[in-house]
Amino acid sequence: MLKTTVFEQLKIAMKEKDTLAKGVLTLVKSALDLAEKEKGSVLTAEEEIAIVNREIKQTNQALEGAQSAGREDLIDKEQAKLEILKRFLPKQLTEEEIVAQLTAAGVTKGMNMGDAMKIAKPLLAGKADGALMSKAVKSLI
Repeated sequence: MLKTTVFEQLKIAMKEKDTLAKGVLTLVKSALDLAEKEKGSVLTAEEEIAIVNREIKQTNQALEGAQSAGREDLIDKEQAKLEILKRFLPKQLTEEEIVAQLTAAGVTKGMNMGDAMKIAKPLLAGKADGALMSKAVKSLI
């Protein structure tokens, strides 16, 4: 369970007095706890990964804002947060691996983008970046 891993790493960060890691891990643990409470049962691995992906997306948005403002101090902090969050994701697929899986799943030339994404999203959830997934689907259809 991802929640257990996050909690273990949070304890380590607290012992090492790593304030950045502690903050990020506390945020992830809180998001996982809240989602579990709202659902009323234990989260599936896919649901946990979706929560981590949501945190990554928010951190990427903050990073883009810091870059547009030219704030080097914030850029470094957001990049460090991303590194911590990405540790909780499964190995991300390359574009070639995505194309191979989509081809095997039946995505073919001439297919409509919506239909192709209906196949791609559940197949690659948590395994591939959304932008890379869209790019791979476009290259196939």
